[in-house]
Amino acid sequence: MPTPEDRGAPEHLCSAAELVERGRALVFDVLQYGQPARAFALRFDGRVVAYLNRCVHVPAEMDWQHGEFLDADRRFIVCSIHGATYEPEDGRCVGGPCGRGRLTPLEVEERDMQVYWYPSRDIRPVAFDDLPQGERT
Repeated sequence: MPTPEDRGAPEHLCSAAELVERGRALVFDVLQYGQPARAFALRFDGRVVAYLNRCVHVPAEMDWQHGEFLDADRRFIVCSIHGATYEPEDGRCVGGPCGRGRLTPLEVEERDMQVYWYPSRDIRPVAFDDLPQGERT
């Protein structure tokens, strides 16, 4: 997690009610080291958690359908490509080809019925002017 010195101003994600317990995640765009990437936030055991949408095994997006990261029992985050399995609470690999890796966390906060994420030194919000020339629409 970022230190307070690295942490940016909070970025609004959604209303707290949009993240249903062990339901569909909210997928959102970020910049990791200045490059476009995706992240996701979901509610698990009453707590909102957020990670980069990147498998530790292969740097690919993990959801098997947009916003769907949990296994059939809604117990673990699973990469749809090779089956790497992660603990939702801390992003720790618990099975499959991800070894001893962890998902990259984003700091999130739930307050006043809203969910916010905090940018770090390495993971920043996307602003239209930040996109590489070929990524602009």
